[in-house]
Amino acid sequence: MAGIYIHIPYCKQQCHYCDFHFSTSLRTKEDLLNALQKEIALQQKFLEGQNIYTIYVGGGTPSILKQKELNRLFDVLYQNFPVAIDAEVTIEANPDDLTAQKVKELKQTPVNRFSIGVQSFQDADLQFMNRAHSAEESLSSIKRVQDSGWENITIDLIYGTPTLSDIGWKNNLQTAINLTVPHVSAYALTVEENTALHHFIEHKKCAPLSEEKSARQFLQLMEILPKSGFIQYEISNFAQEGFYSQHNSNYWKGEKYLGIGPSAHSFNGMKRQWNIANNLRYIQQISQGIVPAVIEKINEKQRYNDYILTTLRTIWGVNTSFVKSHFSIDFEHFLLNSAQKWIDSDHLLRNNELLTLSEKGKLMADYITSDLFWVD
Repeated sequence: MAGIYIHIPYCKQQCHYCDFHFSTSLRTKEDLLNALQKEIALQQKFLEGQNIYTIYVGGGTPSILKQKELNRLFDVLYQNFPVAIDAEVTIEANPDDLTAQKVKELKQTPVNRFSIGVQSFQDADLQFMNRAHSAEESLSSIKRVQDSGWENITIDLIYGTPTLSDIGWKNNLQTAINLTVPHVSAYALTVEENTALHHFIEHKKCAPLSEEKSARQFLQLMEILPKSGFIQYEISNFAQEGFYSQHNSNYWKGEKYLGIGPSAHSFNGMKRQWNIANNLRYIQQISQGIVPAVIEKINEKQRYNDYILTTLRTIWGVNTSFVKSHFSIDFEHFLLNSAQKWIDSDHLLRNNELLTLSEKGKLMADYITSDLFWVD
């Protein structure tokens, strides 16, 4: 169930909260597309011939690319890797890019799943976040994609913003339900260093975020979407039956994946690597036939911690039998001992060999996860 991620590091403008790697200048775009094609060929052996069941084109803003540019990447990808006929092929898209012409062009690509960066259906929130689209464009883009025959659509929503009231958040969720999108990814706004939002808060141009509001709106999220048939299969991801993100699910299940492009991460079971987060240096290195990546071999402790980190967030949970069979006996003992106080306090649920987060445990997911980490 291996997957491939392609990073397109370009955006029209910088969102105030975003710390992903991207550029608002397109002057290197042609050179970078050539480098992506070359890296695909250079990385042909990374997944050891495994069939590719998911492809995810993210960013940045991949929808900034033209249909011919996307197909250049897909063509090289399909030439170098055994891609399954029914592979899930996702593209991230901003609502303002999804014009009638763009949607028509995307019908001529392998894309069969959209991830639309809505963030909010309210203009005040979008302006606060410095998004390039309007609330009306969010609505029209989703309907346009649906009317063109795509059913497998996910939208991103952000809660906990200073401009978002509880009523506004409930309205956003209800709008998503009314649009019949089968998948919603919802994230609490966070403050990352070197972002405009961090600068605004530091210089008192914006009030600090409210953890209480974020927690309250997270509880509303867990209450409202499941009433309409959504399954919370991961802390931030809700889907109707049959519409889980296969690509992200494979991340959480520890499957192998290859990342192509500047700042992209890869994992093949025994080592992980991440490419340099610099477009010009990436292009230069790739042109010389060198993949500019930091490579890290993973020891047993790191593999255990990665397993806890990715699985505890999901409905599949931590499998104590898996820990027993894949790690030294000390790790099983440590896990069971560390988990017991969280089981006793009803933050963790134990069902035979499975450990999963309860609803109140999900409010403390990061803290509980770190408490289950093996630390020397």
